[in-house]
Amino acid sequence: MCAATPGDRVPRFDPLPEEEWDDVVRAVTDTIGPLNVITTLARHPELFRSWIGFGSMLLMNGTLGARDRELAILRTAHHRSCAYEWDHHRRVALDAGLTEDEIAALREDPDGHGWSDDDRMVLAAADELHERGTISDAAWTELATRFGERELIELVMLIGHYHMVAFTLNALRVQNEDDARDGDRGPRAEGAGG
Repeated sequence: MCAATPGDRVPRFDPLPEEEWDDVVRAVTDTIGPLNVITTLARHPELFRSWIGFGSMLLMNGTLGARDRELAILRTAHHRSCAYEWDHHRRVALDAGLTEDEIAALREDPDGHGWSDDDRMVLAAADELHERGTISDAAWTELATRFGERELIELVMLIGHYHMVAFTLNALRVQNEDDARDGDRGPRAEGAGG
C-alpha cells in the first residue's frame, strides 16, 4: 500500500487485465514484468505511452550514475510516503550498490549518517526540492562542482518525475504486487516509504 490514507485502502482502479493489453503494455511487461504501476497506468493508453518513454529514459538511459539516481528516487519516495515506489526502488538501489544501512538512513536526517559529500549533494537537492520547490544557490553551486549541465537538468527532472509518480501511486492506491497476492497486510514499518 502506498501512503497510509484514512478510510478505504482498496485500489481506485484495478490493473488492466492481460487480455486488454496492447502491444506497448505487453512489450513493457515482457521486459520488466506485469507491475501494477504499469498495468494501472495502462488504463490511459495515450498518456501511458508518453510517460513510459520519459520514465524509461530517466531510469535506464540517463546521464546520472545509478547510485545518484536511486538516492534521489528513494529520498523522494520517503518524502512522499510512497511504499510502492520505495519497495521497488529499494531493490534497484541494492543493485546500484547501496547498502541496507544506507537505504534505511534515507528515512532519517542526513546528518545522522556518514554520507559522502557526493551523496549529501544529491540528498540536499531532493530535500530542497521537496521543501521549497527549488534548489538554493548554495546547493546549486555545490552540485555544479560535480555535475555538468545535462546531469543538473536531469537530476531536477528525475526528482520532479518521482514526486509525480508518487502522487499518482498514492492517489490511485496502487498496490504492491505482494499485497495483491497476499491481501492487504496493513502498513509495514520497514519499506513503507515514510
